[in-house]
Amino acid sequence: MAKIVNSYRFLDPVTGRMMKHWAGLSAPAQIPWTPLTKPISQCTISLVSSAAIALKSDLPFDQQIERRDPWSSDPSYRVLPRATATSDARVYHLHINTSFAEQDLNCIMPIERLNQLEALGEIGHSAPSHYSYGGYTLRPDVLLSQAVPAIIANLRREQVDAVVLVPV
Repeated sequence: MAKIVNSYRFLDPVTGRMMKHWAGLSAPAQIPWTPLTKPISQCTISLVSSAAIALKSDLPFDQQIERRDPWSSDPSYRVLPRATATSDARVYHLHINTSFAEQDLNCIMPIERLNQLEALGEIGHSAPSHYSYGGYTLRPDVLLSQAVPAIIANLRREQVDAVVLVPV
């Protein structure tokens, strides 16, 4: 019986490296669950999207990072006010088809839908700020050590009770 030297050899080199990286990751830690302490109709809700959305008036996400290394992305984040509309924002994510978001931002950052839920009394409030970062990265060290704590600090400052994660 022949010994398989490289079990990833049937994959292209980039996919093979990615699979080796994923296989070497440690087991995920226990995710803490924090139940709501009040009805959702009294909660302030914020959105967090991994679509690399920025206001047109804001600093764009650095797409050169993705172009140099498709497994990395800009580790920063952007703040989107609760009144953000499709015409106010741009998507800087190179790994997704942005044409849908260019027509309706709500497909990747449903701010208007959240504001409608507030108007209907389904939630207490749409938070003053919502957040976006560039997902699809196998090197999230800076994102996790800098951007995530900053986002959490902002969420606490705005007294957000719950967050809706919008992965893309």
